[in-house]
Amino acid sequence: MSEYHTPVLLDESVSALIDNPSGLYIDATFGGGGHTAEILSRLTGKGKVLAFDRDIDAIGNRLKDERLILVHNNFRFVRNYVQFYAHTEGTPAEADGILADLGVSSHQFDTADRGFSFRFDAPLDMRMNTEAGMTAADLVNTYDAADLERILRLYGEVDNPRKMAQLIVAARTRKPVATTADLDEALAPCLPKFAEHKVLAKVYQALRIEVNQEMKSLEKFLEGAARCLKPDGKLVVITYHSLEDRMVKNFIRTGNVAGEVRQDVYGRTDAPLRPVNRKPILPKEEEIAANTRARSAKLRIAQKNPAGR
Repeated sequence: MSEYHTPVLLDESVSALIDNPSGLYIDATFGGGGHTAEILSRLTGKGKVLAFDRDIDAIGNRLKDERLILVHNNFRFVRNYVQFYAHTEGTPAEADGILADLGVSSHQFDTADRGFSFRFDAPLDMRMNTEAGMTAADLVNTYDAADLERILRLYGEVDNPRKMAQLIVAARTRKPVATTADLDEALAPCLPKFAEHKVLAKVYQALRIEVNQEMKSLEKFLEGAARCLKPDGKLVVITYHSLEDRMVKNFIRTGNVAGEVRQDVYGRTDAPLRPVNRKPILPKEEEIAANTRARSAKLRIAQKNPAGR
């Protein structure tokens, strides 16, 4: 499992998650199975884990444990599957805790033909589920300049999204932008010397988020997770960039990812969760030294209100 992906904030997240060792827990992002294995190690024989991943490579990491149910699908459908297995397998209809590590796995970044990284010359794919949906190549060759600018600004937070969008559109008029090398070449005129990798990382992040509809999936997941948690059940989320962290923080605080405070007729905030930690938990220096991909991680913990919907 460690070769596929090193789990981040492992002890901190699982320790925060588990209160009832005989309960139902959900690992919304199975990946290499590291968090799931740690959860299972702390459960009794009566405990259960329902885990999700839309990447078929991750499903290949299935753990041999009868307490695990592994679902090859998007975590946005969490509530549907909790209800389904309650009816078909007799698992609890509500979860004691839900964990989501929102980072892209090391395996996805390090497998050249997945197209997630500018470190390799490979087809522009970037799909989490390689069996369905549009690729990053489809995106850069069909989106108009305004849409390209929008996703680069919103999801990549680059300094010059309009110029980048124009360069991509100009490049594809000469030939399709089909590979990572094609994209890097197209953007070369606006990449600063000695900081090319930092800027390209933002561009690739933006395209990956759009290809996989990550923000919409996260919103649907948070809504579903809040609804299928038991009263006082825990939601534990590890984020890696400001946009998704803001969405998680807003949802915990207000019950919606926009952060709009909505109140009922009695003036009570319409939020199903309450924060356990006001400030996010960050990786220790030792963990960052051992796994540099942990450096941007933030851990937020919430608990379902007893009267939460």
